[in-house]
Amino acid sequence: MVEQKYNSGMPVVPDLKDFDMSSGGFFERVIFNNRILVIVACLLATVVLGFFATRLQVNASFEKMIPSSSPYIKNYLAYKSELPGLGNSIRVVVENKQGDIYNPDYLLALQKVNDTLYLIPGVDRSWMKSLWMPIVRWKEVTEEGVEGGAVMPADYDGSEASISALRRNIARAGIIGGLVANDGRSSMIVAPLLDTNPQTGEPLNYGEFSRQLEEQLRSMESDKIGIHIVGFSKLVGDLIDGLYAVMLFFGASVIIAAVFVYLYTRCLRSTLLLVGIAVAGVVWLLGLMQLLGYELDPYSILVPFLIFAIGVSHGTQKMNGILQDIGRGTHKYVAARYTFRRLFLTGLTALLCNIVGFAVLVIIDIPVIRDLALTTSIGVAVLIFTKLLLIPVALSYIGVSKKAARIAIEKDRAGEENRGFLGHVWHGLDRFTERRWATAVIALSLGVTAIGSVVMLDLKVGDLDPGAPELRPESRYNRDNAYITAHYGLSSDQFVVIMKTSEDSCRLYQSLQTMDKLAWQLRQTEGVQTTNSLAETVRFITAGMAEGSGKWLTISRDQAITNSSVDAAMISAPGITNQKCSVTPLIAYLADHKADTLNRVLKVTEDFAAQHNTAAESEQPLEFLLAAGNAGIEAATNIEVEKGIVTMYLAVYGATALLCLLTFRSWRATVVALIPLLMTTIICKALMVWLGIGLKVATLPVIAVGVGVGVDYALYLLSVQLAVQERGGSLAVAYRRSLDFTGRVVALIGLTMAAGVVTWAWSPIKFQADMGILLTFMFLWNMLGALVLIPALSHFLLNPKTTATSPEAARGEKVAGSVEQGKRVNTQAVTAH
Repeated sequence: MVEQKYNSGMPVVPDLKDFDMSSGGFFERVIFNNRILVIVACLLATVVLGFFATRLQVNASFEKMIPSSSPYIKNYLAYKSELPGLGNSIRVVVENKQGDIYNPDYLLALQKVNDTLYLIPGVDRSWMKSLWMPIVRWKEVTEEGVEGGAVMPADYDGSEASISALRRNIARAGIIGGLVANDGRSSMIVAPLLDTNPQTGEPLNYGEFSRQLEEQLRSMESDKIGIHIVGFSKLVGDLIDGLYAVMLFFGASVIIAAVFVYLYTRCLRSTLLLVGIAVAGVVWLLGLMQLLGYELDPYSILVPFLIFAIGVSHGTQKMNGILQDIGRGTHKYVAARYTFRRLFLTGLTALLCNIVGFAVLVIIDIPVIRDLALTTSIGVAVLIFTKLLLIPVALSYIGVSKKAARIAIEKDRAGEENRGFLGHVWHGLDRFTERRWATAVIALSLGVTAIGSVVMLDLKVGDLDPGAPELRPESRYNRDNAYITAHYGLSSDQFVVIMKTSEDSCRLYQSLQTMDKLAWQLRQTEGVQTTNSLAETVRFITAGMAEGSGKWLTISRDQAITNSSVDAAMISAPGITNQKCSVTPLIAYLADHKADTLNRVLKVTEDFAAQHNTAAESEQPLEFLLAAGNAGIEAATNIEVEKGIVTMYLAVYGATALLCLLTFRSWRATVVALIPLLMTTIICKALMVWLGIGLKVATLPVIAVGVGVGVDYALYLLSVQLAVQERGGSLAVAYRRSLDFTGRVVALIGLTMAAGVVTWAWSPIKFQADMGILLTFMFLWNMLGALVLIPALSHFLLNPKTTATSPEAARGEKVAGSVEQGKRVNTQAVTAH
């Protein structure tokens, strides 16, 4: 056996017959003695899981977007059946482009749209509202009391008389600004949605539902009729449509990664192998998601990108080791076993760090976030097979080109001469181990972090823009939303407070008076347009029964009068309370659903409830419960995000710190690894403030992803540095060796991952574009922070000597011959990770 040594400590074995097949651990021998079985098993798994991946559904669920264990959401779910139309609904506005709605042709077109929507599976037809639905009624005070009926006359025939009757009924119904535009040029259809498709019994497929809206309703648009559609289901449908465009970005990420890896390795076949196996890892993940009952939604689309990027980053490290070994003359099979031997345990540790970084997201009480955490953890677990096993085994067959191996060695042995500007910058990084440079870079970092800490205090939880911030302002959905906001007095942002009483107690004077008081306080709150409640309707009807006298515009203390008013209200306004008169909604129409608006309304309501709620065992129990309506549900979601972010920070940093302690066995090294991550998190939150991005369901995973992936850089560099230091090398020498062995790969991985996600900035999905920008920043900043801050922090925390060896001396030691020291460096530590 050839016993020649090189600086990684492994023997160079040019001829396979000189290699001891019984060397290495038991697991290594099992894998490499059965290479064909490993490859066949992986190929079979790829084919089978690929088949299931093609059956993976793209959808989203309203229930998965809300924190089901939140007390506010529990209230909504408990009384959901009693609050029709105050949760998940669709709003369709039909516009007359050539006049007002009092036109036979327009009303015929409105009827056609109404009937078409009525028949689409998933619509709760019993509570659908429009001018053509009998549930929309008018009421009027006459000499004989209150009269009423359906807004659309029963004998409507398109004549002038019937249209005039319709005009009167609309005025008497008080629906201008609600179901009829303020300018009278359009009217609205409001359709609550069911959770399941009544034809199939399966959960409502929002992608399919949105497609039917486009095909059956939007197709009715013409130069005379305009169609505007808003609602959660339409928003999700547009996001799902955007996903198909996003899949093109995945293709772009694959190409970018292949280019970066090829430029580094200059070996086409190994680059294609590496990228192909990374794609196979994504296929495995998607197949497993389908088998486990998951769906691909607009939020989990992040997962395939991450798994591919992580697979490429770790796979590049394997290829780097094999390149080095083959370049020094080792047979490709032996080089693959050396790489497996050196990197399996440390690679496994790295993946565990990634899994922990993602898994802690399960503590966020929002199902879509939990699904993302679990699917990402599954995807990283898949990489144990594709990255740690399949790549070395496959490379043991194909190896790398001689040219690529020669280039790798030449780069490694290159001297100071013939380096360009970037080369001198790279080889000057070890200057940060000197006290003056270390002090300067730490002071600068602290200054930037201090500024970021001040700025991030302005970070808001929730949406910061009107409309649907998930989509771009120029999207069709946001243009539709802008039209509705401009032409209707009542917005689609409804904050619903539930008044709960004992059966029939909503009729009591005290209950109605307290509800009316809350409605008044809400109307005085900035951001509230108006309110609607049983108490307000009862006041109007009471005055109507008293010949319209303004003196009777009140809630009567005479229970008989109030009972009559409540009965009339239940007939004229279905849904204003339930049949038992025990669950009564108070609806506040908000100007928008921005975080500040929701917080103001939430505070007013919480304070009022705390003051006026009575115990369930009291004589007249009365409770004001939060919250229903799309704005109320969003407010509850924001609360859970705000509560969960602190817990998530503690969990992700605590778990990462524990794994670093187990890896380095040094609290000082753990601190050095974590400080750059902490700084990145703070600066990233400041960046969100500068870019106008709120902290919400879509952006919450970014922090955990940045920490989970970013800690790899520290593991790459510190493992080598500490190993050299343990064997007597100075800090400067140790850090220079970590740069030579793993630093280039750290830079490559940071650039590759950033280049892969920066393409998201052009995504039609706004929140994904935001995620792309934030992830690009975190990947690059983590990389730069690791390369610059680790040596600087090491000078103060990991330097056993009072004065570190100068970089010049370090380079002199390297060039002049610290070969003996290199021989002593344990291979596993040197190329760790």
